[in-house]
Amino acid sequence: MRAIADVESIEAGLNPSDVCDFKYEGRDASYFEIKTGSFPSLKKVQDLHTEEMRLAEAQSKSNGDNGYEASNSSRKYNKSSSGKSSVLESIVGKDFLPRGSGIVTRRPLVLQLQKIDDGAREYAEFLHLPRKRFTDFAAVRKEIQDETDRETGRSKAISSVPIHLSIYSPNVVNLTLIDLPGLTKVAVEGQSESIVKDIENMVRSYIEKPNCIILAISPANQDLATSDAIKISREVDPSGERTFGVLTKIDLMDKGTDAVEILEGKSFKLKYPWVGVVNRSQADINKNVDMIAARRREREYFSNTTEYRHLAHKMGSEHLAKMLSKHLEHVIKSRIPGIQSLINKTVLELESELSRLGKPIAADAGGKLYSIMEICRLFDQIFKEHLDGVRAGGEKVYNVFDNQLPAALKRLQFDKQLAMDNIRKLVTEADGYQPHLIAPEQGYRRLIESSIVSIRGPAEASVDTVHAILKDLVHKSVNETVELKQYPALRVEVTNAAIESLDKMRDGSKKATLQLVDMECSYLTVDFFRKLPQDVEKGGNPTHSIFDRYNDSYLRRIGSNVLSYVNMVCAGLRNSIPKSIVYCQVREAKRSLLDHFFAELGTMDMKRLSSLLNEDPAIMERRSAISKRLELYRAAQSEIDAVAWSK
Repeated sequence: MRAIADVESIEAGLNPSDVCDFKYEGRDASYFEIKTGSFPSLKKVQDLHTEEMRLAEAQSKSNGDNGYEASNSSRKYNKSSSGKSSVLESIVGKDFLPRGSGIVTRRPLVLQLQKIDDGAREYAEFLHLPRKRFTDFAAVRKEIQDETDRETGRSKAISSVPIHLSIYSPNVVNLTLIDLPGLTKVAVEGQSESIVKDIENMVRSYIEKPNCIILAISPANQDLATSDAIKISREVDPSGERTFGVLTKIDLMDKGTDAVEILEGKSFKLKYPWVGVVNRSQADINKNVDMIAARRREREYFSNTTEYRHLAHKMGSEHLAKMLSKHLEHVIKSRIPGIQSLINKTVLELESELSRLGKPIAADAGGKLYSIMEICRLFDQIFKEHLDGVRAGGEKVYNVFDNQLPAALKRLQFDKQLAMDNIRKLVTEADGYQPHLIAPEQGYRRLIESSIVSIRGPAEASVDTVHAILKDLVHKSVNETVELKQYPALRVEVTNAAIESLDKMRDGSKKATLQLVDMECSYLTVDFFRKLPQDVEKGGNPTHSIFDRYNDSYLRRIGSNVLSYVNMVCAGLRNSIPKSIVYCQVREAKRSLLDHFFAELGTMDMKRLSSLLNEDPAIMERRSAISKRLELYRAAQSEIDAVAWSK
C-alpha cells in the first residue's frame, strides 16, 4: 500500500483564542505565527515567533529539559509521497529539504520566509544555531538531517519537537509554513505498530487549531477519494474555511487522463479553488536543475498543455504562494482588533514582570552606591509603614503596652513581700540598735525598695518583647522589598545591619527603662507619706515600748501603707515604661535604623559594592529575556496600531 497523501499546515491570524500553545523543549511556549504578504506593517509581528522560540529554547536548555521523547522507531519505508517537500521548495525557490524514500520528514519543520531587499544575498538561520547564517542551502539540508538525528537518532523515529528555520530572500513572500511528517497507511517490518497513529495525532495537533490554514497536498495520479489529506481536512474543517487543496504530479498522470474537473472545482470541490503544481522530477533533481528553471518549466507546462491552458494563470507554485499570502493578509486584517488586544495584554504582563524583577545593575561605583541606597530607602519605608499602621505589625507593640505589661505588673506577688513576718523582720532590722522614734522610716524604705525592684522584671520583658516585634518587622520588610530579592548578598547585609541597630537600641532602651524603676527606689514621693495619719492622732501612745509598737495591728498598717505606695508607683511606671521604650526603640528604629550601614557604605570600594549587588544569574537571564520580548512586542504594538488607524 502506498502512502496516499501528506498534510501541510500553515498557521495564521491572531485573536485571544488563536495563540498556539504547544510543548517546546519541555516548556509551554505561547507564540505568534503571523504570515504577511504585501502587508509589511505586520512584518514585525512575524518576528515575534522566531524570538519567542529562541527565548524558549534558551530557557529550556538552561533548565536541562530534554524536550519531547520521540515515538517508537520505524525502519526505512520505501513508499512514494505526494511531493509536499517539492511544493515547499518551489514556494521558497531553493533546494534545501532532505529527500529519500519512506518517511523523510521526521520532525515538524517551522519554515519562516522573510522577504528582504532586492539584490540582497539570500541566507538561512536555524533557531537552535543563533547568529549562524547559512548561505549554502546544501548545508541547510544537512543541518536539518543532523538536527533530526540529534533528537530522534538514526533509527527513523519521529518526534513532535519542531525544527525552526528562517529563510531570508528577495524572491519569497512573507509567510510561515509548517512541514509535517507525511501520513502513512501501515507500519512495515521494524516499525512500531503505533507509527500510523502517532503521525496522524501529530498532524491533528496542528491542524485542529482554529487559526491554522491547512494545505492539503495530494497527487493527481491517485484517487482523491482515498486521499487522507482531504479526509482529515474535512474532519477538522467541515466548512472548508481553512483548507486549500494542492494537486501535485499532474504531469505524471496516465495518458488520456487529466485533472481539469478537479482544478475547475467540478469534482472534489473545495471552498477555495484547487491549485495544480508541477514539481521537479527525480531526473531534474539528479541533474541539479535549479528552482528558477523549474518554475519556468512549470509555467510553460500549464501554458502549453491544451487541457490546462485556460487555467494557467491560476496554476503553479508562484501563484500558490501569492494566493496564500494574500489570503493570510486578509485574515490578519480582519483580526487586527484581536491581535491588538492580545499584544496589549502581553505588553502589560511583561512590563509587570520586568518591574517585579527590578532594574539592571549600574556599572560605575556611583551608580551602584545610588542603587543600594535607593533599595535601602525602599526597605526603610516599608518598615516604617508597618509601624505606622499602613501595613500590619505595629499594633503588636501597642498590645505589649496595653495588655502584656499591665498583666505582668498584676502578677507581681507583693503580698508575699509584705507578709507579716517579712514586715516584722525588715522593720526590726532597719532600726538597728536604736528603735525608731515616731515611724519606722528605714523599715518603710526597705519594704518599698524590695517591692519596687520586682518591677524590673516586667519592664525588662517589655523591652525584649518590643525588640522581638521589631526584629520580626525587619524580616517582613526585607521579604516585602522586592528589590532585595534581586540581590541576596545585599539582602543579608541589610538584614544584619538592621538587627544590629535594633540590638543597640534594645540595650539603650533597657538601660533607660530600668533607670525609671531605679529612680522610684532612690527617691520616694514624700507627699504620699505626709498625707498618712499619725498614730498619736489616732490615739496612739508613743510612750509604749518598742515591742508593743510591733504588734500585728501596727505591722498590718505598715504593710497597707507600703502596698498603697507601690501600687501608686506601678501605675506611674505603667505609663512611663512605654514612653521610654517607644522613645529609645520604636522612634529610633524609624529615625536611624540603617544610619550605621549608610556610613559604612560610604567607605566601601568598587569591589565591595559589586559584591553586594551580585545578582542571581537566573534573575539576570530572565530579565534579559523579558526585556527582549517586551521590545519586540512594543515594536509590533506600534506598527499594528498604525495599521489599525490607517484602515
